[in-house]
Amino acid sequence: MRAAIKLADEGMRSGRGGPFGCVIVRQGEVVARGNNRVTSTNDPTAHAEVTAIREACTALKRFHLDDCTLYTSCEPCPMCLSAIYWAHIPLVLYGNTRGDAAAIGFDDDFIYQQIPLAPDQRTIAMKPCLRDESLVSFKEWAAKADKVRY
Repeated sequence: MRAAIKLADEGMRSGRGGPFGCVIVRQGEVVARGNNRVTSTNDPTAHAEVTAIREACTALKRFHLDDCTLYTSCEPCPMCLSAIYWAHIPLVLYGNTRGDAAAIGFDDDFIYQQIPLAPDQRTIAMKPCLRDESLVSFKEWAAKADKVRY
């Protein structure tokens, strides 16, 4: 956890992004590190956890991290939490809470509040479009014998 906190401090002080850091550990060894790089890369997905997950998957040459632990300096935002679930990481340890993040101006909690709403009730307009045409790919995927499930 101290390594994640150190990455948060370094990233923030160097101007790379917000005060967030993350490390991923496998069998007692750090396999990946990440810090927030949103403002330095102009990439809203460049959160500490996402950058660390990408690095870990590249290093381990796989997309499931089911034998890893993720340490992050703050409770993951909804995007990062989703990435953690997609990576099948079984344990997350975090420092600051989403309430702490909201207190310094980060809107993670607002996004958490939006997720359970029906699409037509969310702040961002969401409308179905060309579903029948879109379903063609899904039907082909469902029938695909050599698909790699994730």
